Amino acid sequence: MKVGGSHLGYCTNIHPGESWDEIRGNLERYLPRVKRQVSPDAPFGVGLRLSAIAAQSLRAPESLAQFVSFLRDNDLYVFTINGFPYGPFHGTRVKEDVYLPDWRDEARLDYTNLLADLLAALLPGDSDRYGTISTVPGAFKPNADSPEAVTRIADQLVRHVAHLVSLERDTGRTIVLALEPEPCCLLETIDETVAFFRDHLYAERAVANLAALAGIDADRAADALRRHLGVCLDLCHAAVEFEDAADCLDALARAGIAVAKMQVTAGLRIPHVTSDSISTLQTFDEAVYLHQVVERAAGALHRYVDIGVACASDTWRRGDSEWRVHFHVPVFVEQLEGFASTQSFVRATLDLHRQRARTPHLELETYTWSVLPPSARNVPMDEAIARELLWVQRELQ
Repeated sequence: MKVGGSHLGYCTNIHPGESWDEIRGNLERYLPRVKRQVSPDAPFGVGLRLSAIAAQSLRAPESLAQFVSFLRDNDLYVFTINGFPYGPFHGTRVKEDVYLPDWRDEARLDYTNLLADLLAALLPGDSDRYGTISTVPGAFKPNADSPEAVTRIADQLVRHVAHLVSLERDTGRTIVLALEPEPCCLLETIDETVAFFRDHLYAERAVANLAALAGIDADRAADALRRHLGVCLDLCHAAVEFEDAADCLDALARAGIAVAKMQVTAGLRIPHVTSDSISTLQTFDEAVYLHQVVERAAGALHRYVDIGVACASDTWRRGDSEWRVHFHVPVFVEQLEGFASTQSFVRATLDLHRQRARTPHLELETYTWSVLPPSARNVPMDEAIARELLWVQRELQ
């Protein structure tokens, strides 16, 4: 649905299921229910999540035609795809494997090329020819600790842009790949993201490579890199990194990097860490997802790859320590199990977007529904999703 000129929807990675049959069943079950609650009289936008095996199944002409018919019959449309998790995302250990295969790997390139082809086919006709795909921020940081690895990642991304240039020429659809900065990854902070785009994706080497791959001149190649590559700004990730909302958006704008997509998400915030809060946080240390922790103490940031590692540290004992945790919680929640959320960062960013649109695509992504504390999931899933969407609508209006 459109809110203030931007498409707003929710990411269907909240629903478990890896095969196309499982995903299609969840879409048919939940999307009409959510639409009735938030957009009964207008088209409702879908943030589609497809695993690699589901994408392969959906590419079959019959499957794709059936899905297009379902969307049309229910007044739904797909405007963005979450291309971050390649494999299983629910009910099994995901942790740092969520980044694999990363952008060093040919399989990540092939998967993302296929997602772009599917999105070009799913975009809703001539009225909107722009779609986005969010993806891993290069790689998990320990897997990108050499210049060779970083160069390989950049080269693979340029190869994907060559595919998008060809796709745009053939279909008239503009697909943008949105890299999603995240704690403990190659692209972690906004400063790191700006530097990577400047030094690798907008550099002369990238321009020359794309020009050769796509058969275009250098000026068109430079333009294509900026048109087809951008950032997915996940508000939970940015808040966990103690970023400032206005500074994030301004830094990206100065660098000419598009915020192709914004994921409206909130995490946990512990303003003053104590032994009691450590004990409570340990109950959030579940076995499925990675929950990075960033600590601010004495003006410095300390990063921990997961809750268990953070709780085993003792830096918080030295004084005034604030922790922020990459654990997605519903955006309408200000307090959860005695903790604050990073909702204030969400509000600040949405206020800036309301004043002047910063992105064409807004997507809710509270994928941790199945591992939230019972007190936070005591309503049906469709009602919780609708409540998040309505909360964002109110903030933007």
